[in-house]
Amino acid sequence: MNELILLAINQEGQAPGGGLGALMPLVIMFVIFYFLLIRPQRKRMKEHEEMIARLKKGDRVVTNGGLIGSIHALTDNELTVDVDGKVKVRVVRSQVNLYAGTGEVELEKGK
Repeated sequence: MNELILLAINQEGQAPGGGLGALMPLVIMFVIFYFLLIRPQRKRMKEHEEMIARLKKGDRVVTNGGLIGSIHALTDNELTVDVDGKVKVRVVRSQVNLYAGTGEVELEKGK
C-alpha cells in the first residue's frame, strides 16, 4: 500500500509529458498537408480564374460537361457557345474546362 502512495507522489512531481514536443507532430503534419494539398489546389484555382478572365469571342473551349465549341457572346457570368453552326448553348463561365484560343489548336470534331 505504501508503495502505491509513493509511486503516485513521484508521478505527480514529474512534468506533464512533452509540452512543445507533443505539438511537433501536428505542426509537421500541417506543413506536409499545406505543401502537398493546399498549395497546389490554390495554384490550380488561380490558373483557372486567369484562364476564365482572358476568354474572348471566337475562342475554342471545352466545358466540364464535354461540349466543344467556340464562344459566340460573353457576359460577366455566362458564355454563349456555338456548338455546331446553328446550335448555341449558354454556359456558366466557371464551367469552362479547356481553352484553345483562336486558331492556336484546332479541337477535333467527332466523326
